[in-house]
Amino acid sequence: MATKPGLLSDWPWKPLGSLKYMILAPWATHSLYCAATKGKNERDYTNLIIMPFLLSRALHNQIWISISRHRTAKGNNRILDRSIEFEQVDRESNWDDQILLQGLLFYIFNSTLSIASFLPFWRTDGVIITMLLHAGPVEYLYYWLHRALHHHYLYTRYHSHHHSSIATEPISSVIHPFAEHIAYFVLFGIPLLGTVFSGTGSLASSLGYITYIDFMNNMGHCNFELIPKCLFSIFPPLKYLIYTPSFHSLHHTQFRSNYCLFMPVYDYIHGTMDKSCEALHDKSLKRQQDVADVVHLTHLTTPESLFHLQPGFASFASRPLNSNSTYIWPLFLNFISARTFLVERNFFPNLNLQTWAIPRYTIQYSLKWQGQAINALIEEAIIEAEIRGSKVLSLGLLNQDEGLNRSGAVFVERYPKLNIKVVDGSSLAVAIVLNSIPKGTTEILFRGALSKLAFAIVATFYENENLKLSATTKGAVAVSKNFTQKVWIVGDGLSKDEQLKAPKGTLFIPFSHFPPKKTRRDAFYRHPPSMIAPPSLQNLHSCENWLPRRVMSAGRVAGILHALEGWDVHEVGDSIFDVNKIWEAALKHGFLPTTILSK
Repeated sequence: MATKPGLLSDWPWKPLGSLKYMILAPWATHSLYCAATKGKNERDYTNLIIMPFLLSRALHNQIWISISRHRTAKGNNRILDRSIEFEQVDRESNWDDQILLQGLLFYIFNSTLSIASFLPFWRTDGVIITMLLHAGPVEYLYYWLHRALHHHYLYTRYHSHHHSSIATEPISSVIHPFAEHIAYFVLFGIPLLGTVFSGTGSLASSLGYITYIDFMNNMGHCNFELIPKCLFSIFPPLKYLIYTPSFHSLHHTQFRSNYCLFMPVYDYIHGTMDKSCEALHDKSLKRQQDVADVVHLTHLTTPESLFHLQPGFASFASRPLNSNSTYIWPLFLNFISARTFLVERNFFPNLNLQTWAIPRYTIQYSLKWQGQAINALIEEAIIEAEIRGSKVLSLGLLNQDEGLNRSGAVFVERYPKLNIKVVDGSSLAVAIVLNSIPKGTTEILFRGALSKLAFAIVATFYENENLKLSATTKGAVAVSKNFTQKVWIVGDGLSKDEQLKAPKGTLFIPFSHFPPKKTRRDAFYRHPPSMIAPPSLQNLHSCENWLPRRVMSAGRVAGILHALEGWDVHEVGDSIFDVNKIWEAALKHGFLPTTILSK
């Protein structure tokens, strides 16, 4: 919200939450009814096209969000290095409110004004009038309205809400209080209503004008430069007619310059043009792709996780992934890509971090005939990170599966002269599990398939004379028959029946990469091995799969720690790095155990 929220700051349908879309239902239903019951010559296609147009606007905006997030993460042509945090994502999650408002206004004007109905598809005179009205009254009035909104009184009550986003995303362009949007709609209504009342209106001029506004708004607020300098060299007057992303970025960092809507001519006329515009434009265009010191290599989990990634739906990515959700999974069930793709960028003091994703789902890792192709993608990612000069690559989730590549040992053996260090994070995962056991615990039940992690954990238990270990997995340890232990260390395959045998209040501590399915409401479940990131780790505004905000998996944290400490070793295969050493390093650099979240 603004510093001192003014009158009509909140949207009127805010109390409805996600049900706000229902406000358009009566209008859309009536539109479909008329289309179905009236003859071809009686149908008002202006009314019928409103809902598809609103959906196209939402898709248009989402495309800009995805492209911008991906390009900003890569780094080439990036303008501003400021981070985006969860607070900004939450504040900008209502970007579709302005689409709902415009839909309501379209339906109202269409049903109350006969001249706003049955518009032709094209009228040349209407298109020209729209362009002239925008370049003249709209741009000029917006310039002075924008300057007025920077007056202390209006800024603190309204416009400061928009300027809370210093590192902008495309959709930052429409994040304003309700009252401010009303002013903008009155302004943009000049060409729309002007052509309608003059009898020159058309679908092309009306819908095309709104699409133009969306395009320019999104383009101006993306945090990378995409307009080549040669355009201004070929046609010098263009610099007065179109702004650039770097031009508007200066408005969000300097505040008292570059007030124009889309045409800088009025900033030139009134002397409010920032003098560093050309220099920032040149600098942004010359900027090269980032070099990541640490690469975390993960993969898609459930099919809907594609939407959950940072370049996907921002509001989805800012919340933990619900592994039980299935409402959109069929859309990308057959998603196939030939290359690993960039998911997100973070930065630590003096350390650049990137997350890459293998375009394969969890279910594909269980298919033997997919193993060779998946290993090829992992190998390609390691080599690419090596060529780019990365120091460490950490293997996340099933990319370090023992049955797939022996916890990464296959790649290190194949390329013995690798400069980049490959880390599976097993030592930190063991340390996290051990430090998650409540103090005073004297008896533990171990449940899980024997693996590298399992052996390391069990070995530690045997060294502790104060702990009695039982297990449901037959092997070197005794088999539990009574299930009276109230602390369970669990791996993959924990069944519902086994959970039901646990006494009330049992604490389940997983050492698996994936969380156990919760079937008990009277028990406690810890997260898979993970830690809370320190405040110094920035640009973290998406959740890592099912983990809470600012919580990172053990493998991801381990890669960061290896780079910070300069450990010149691989952690792959059967090897386990010093458990105590990596735990102390994690705490030293500000990472915290997730156990504090349950306190």
